[in-house]
Amino acid sequence: MTQAAPSAVAKPARDGFTSSFGVLAATLGSAVGLGNIWKFPYLTGANGGAGFLLVYLVATLLVALPVMISEIMLGRRAKADAVTTLVRLAPRRQPWWLIGAFGVLAAFLILAFYSEVAAWVFAYIFKAAAGDILTTDPAQASQSFASLVSDPVASLAWQWVVLLLIGGIILMGVSKGIEAVTKKLMPLLFVLLIVIGVRSLTLPGASAGLEFLFAPDFSRITPAVVLTAMGLAFFKLSIGMGTMMTYGSYFRADENVPATALRVMSADLFVSMLAGVAIFPAVFAFGFKPEAGPSLLFITIPAVFANMPFGQLFLVLFFVLAAIAATGAMLSILEVPVSVMSERLGVSRKKAVVVNLALLAAIGSVCALSNSLTAHWTLFGLNAFDLFDYVSSNILMPVGGIGLTVFVAWVWGRPRFEEALSNGGRLANRGVLDVLFFVTRWVTPLLILAVMLKGLGAF
Repeated sequence: MTQAAPSAVAKPARDGFTSSFGVLAATLGSAVGLGNIWKFPYLTGANGGAGFLLVYLVATLLVALPVMISEIMLGRRAKADAVTTLVRLAPRRQPWWLIGAFGVLAAFLILAFYSEVAAWVFAYIFKAAAGDILTTDPAQASQSFASLVSDPVASLAWQWVVLLLIGGIILMGVSKGIEAVTKKLMPLLFVLLIVIGVRSLTLPGASAGLEFLFAPDFSRITPAVVLTAMGLAFFKLSIGMGTMMTYGSYFRADENVPATALRVMSADLFVSMLAGVAIFPAVFAFGFKPEAGPSLLFITIPAVFANMPFGQLFLVLFFVLAAIAATGAMLSILEVPVSVMSERLGVSRKKAVVVNLALLAAIGSVCALSNSLTAHWTLFGLNAFDLFDYVSSNILMPVGGIGLTVFVAWVWGRPRFEEALSNGGRLANRGVLDVLFFVTRWVTPLLILAVMLKGLGAF
């Protein structure tokens, strides 16, 4: 009797999101970062409040949403990492995979400096709990922040704590790690925002903050404000660096990509608005400047909460909230190089996580020390922190965004675009697809190019 040949070992099923809520939570966690809690409020303050919000909303629809939909669509189609996706879907011998490679590089550079900003946030939770930053004196608040960022030991230690936390979650996989954690963190983020917002609205004089946020002053809408709004829309939703493509590869086949992207965009905007409601009424109630700039998070906010009853409790909650936002964003960013290394290079997920964490700890340490030991290490007048931010934000991400829209609309083409987004015709809506394809093909790449040229100082 002839013995049957042993069957080939089945390849383990690829991990992915298991529910629609998991998809929404993880994707929203990627989009909602410190940009919502920090950058969105201060840019809104610096650019005139409500009028800026209206421009930002239009910019999100024309700039960010088409790129997000394109990334998720391509990732789900190929069921692969950001590089392999474009290798599989592009015509043979055409180097569109470079878009994915740019995304991986952008993600790595962003993590190198973003992990240090997240480190400051995590450190401030404990500083707030200890009462070290609860002061109404801006000079004392500035000194407290300066002492943290200029302390090489504290800077490195907190950065490594953050990296280990994020790496530990990524190590658990997509469904048991990323999805499970974000399903818990995103509802908590909304609850904390609402609690802080309600407290802020009960302060005397809070109405001035609401008026600033919601009463448009159209006279302040200038070409520079429009470009700033477009740039914020592009950078804040985690597009152009492979995150949405990677997460899209974990989407289920029946997921409605345009609807999910629109829900994420709407929820992200809602979080930003809640952050504004939590911050601006308090800022106005105590006579602070709404255009305080990047210092709003670490200097102005502690002073604001120091003025209110139970301020220490709400200050702790605020930085817990900011830490949650940073965690969700960092999970999606780290997943980009980890997925490429594990899938494209055949490395185990555990090894891919460890290698990426080691590289980030080494390279990111230069950013962590850029206010102390490596402050004199500059290139083109920029320290490592600012250089990584500049290259990723002004070159790699815009190039990735333009490349993706050109690939989808000009190389992949309308038939594949329509078939992929309609789930094989089951979700077909001719009018919506017509508008979306037109915007993706003509409007979005030109607007991203304008954002890129502004970032490079061309105008």
